Amino acid sequence: MDPIGDDLLKVMVAELGYRERPGQHTKFGEWYSTEVVQDAQYRTAPWCDMFIAWAAERAGVEQYVGQFAWTPSHARWFETQGAWSSTPEPGALVFFDWAGGEDIKGIDHVGVVERVEGGTIHTIEANVDRVWLKRKVRDESDVVGYGLPRQIKERLSQSSAQEVREPGPKAVEVHSSPAADSVSLTLYNPGGTFPLLEPGPLGTLIALVLGWTFLVARWQPRPPGGGRHRRHAQRAQRPRVPGGSASAEETRRGSGTGKDRTGSPAPPELIN
Repeated sequence: MDPIGDDLLKVMVAELGYRERPGQHTKFGEWYSTEVVQDAQYRTAPWCDMFIAWAAERAGVEQYVGQFAWTPSHARWFETQGAWSSTPEPGALVFFDWAGGEDIKGIDHVGVVERVEGGTIHTIEANVDRVWLKRKVRDESDVVGYGLPRQIKERLSQSSAQEVREPGPKAVEVHSSPAADSVSLTLYNPGGTFPLLEPGPLGTLIALVLGWTFLVARWQPRPPGGGRHRRHAQRAQRPRVPGGSASAEETRRGSGTGKDRTGSPAPPELIN
């Protein structure tokens, strides 16, 4: 038997003979309703799967066994994790459909396999006869499948090993130097495959950054050579209208006196 199943069964064996209290209350439902889901309705819910969650937590293997109250969801979890099997083994969770179906949606009950003898499986189950926690002997006619905690652990171990082999890209490295006031900085490309900036004294790098910042702040773009903001050449003076009347332009400029209509001196470039 694998260590996960062994640890789980040790906790379960110690609870054999437990009986549901009046009003469908159990210590397993009480625990689940406060520690897992914070929902009071689970205090009196069917407790076959909540007992397994409780035992797994006590054994320290809950991440491999799962913590569920709804048996179809628990079976689906094993399936999606690649830990679903049609072959019984000690330590496996066994899922039943009392109608004899083979679909996960029809699952009614769950227990844990203690041992296998031929076509017979010996289990520990909770909520048996709606009140007891006891050992049972089952055939496989009502079994939908088996969830394997050991395969969950194997998958998680493989994922962890892959993360160790493929560390994330490094962006910055800081190296101390024996020389006083000397620290070097190395920047890497996003893939972490080669340095974008070779190691150099930190003071030099700071000076370069500050110098570049100063140049950018002082730089001003030159105005474009054309466009509506270009100053046009001064227009030639229009001839006076016969009869001594001033042109409209002169009238606007104060009749050539160097003042505008308000009597204020006009800018020099507007005086004819």
